Amino acid sequence: MKLQKITDSGKRRYDDACGTAHALDLIGERWALLVMRELMLGPKRFGDLRSDLPGISANVLTQRLEGLESAGLLVKRRLPPPASTQVYELTAWGYEAEPIVQSLGKWAARSPAHDPTLPISATSIMLSLRTMFDPARAEGFRARIGFRLGSESFVASIGEGRFESGRGETAGTDAVFTGTPPGLAAAVYGGQPFEALEDAGILKVEGDLVMARRFTTLFPLPSKVKAP
Repeated sequence: MKLQKITDSGKRRYDDACGTAHALDLIGERWALLVMRELMLGPKRFGDLRSDLPGISANVLTQRLEGLESAGLLVKRRLPPPASTQVYELTAWGYEAEPIVQSLGKWAARSPAHDPTLPISATSIMLSLRTMFDPARAEGFRARIGFRLGSESFVASIGEGRFESGRGETAGTDAVFTGTPPGLAAAVYGGQPFEALEDAGILKVEGDLVMARRFTTLFPLPSKVKAP
């Protein structure tokens, strides 16, 4: 049986039957995978995507959104009143790419050239917590932790060696981290004291501080490879 060749004259393709090659046909354009990353925790408006991806132009963002939509990875829809604004949201298939984003992030974190001081979005830091969570370190630990990062709020639940997170209200959580994504990264990955981060104006921790400190120890970074 002869397989039918599918062509797409709108962009360059690898012309390779390997699934990896086709994955790059779908999300290999510059910024495409990062646009998907920013939608992993739910829909966003165009302006929010631009704010969370400060290096992207409006024109390129429009192109990537159109490309991902035509590939079946996202859809655009209008929120009901009173918002009545257009948002972009991943399809069920698009959400299946989260393990790809996680694996790439964990793999690249081993690079000696990785610079953790560069800007990071709220969605990105929350996804990194999902990626780096170590169930062994969380043995016997149960908590609900809230995060207020800029205009976005998230809640994470830890229990029975599982870490679950998503957008949500922080009321009723055991501890709340309020501040900037880099501030949260400094607490979790940099081991910076809460007091120093609060003095710097980038992170404030409220609630059960003992539980909050234990929480920050659950996300070990992978070891770096030796520089060439």
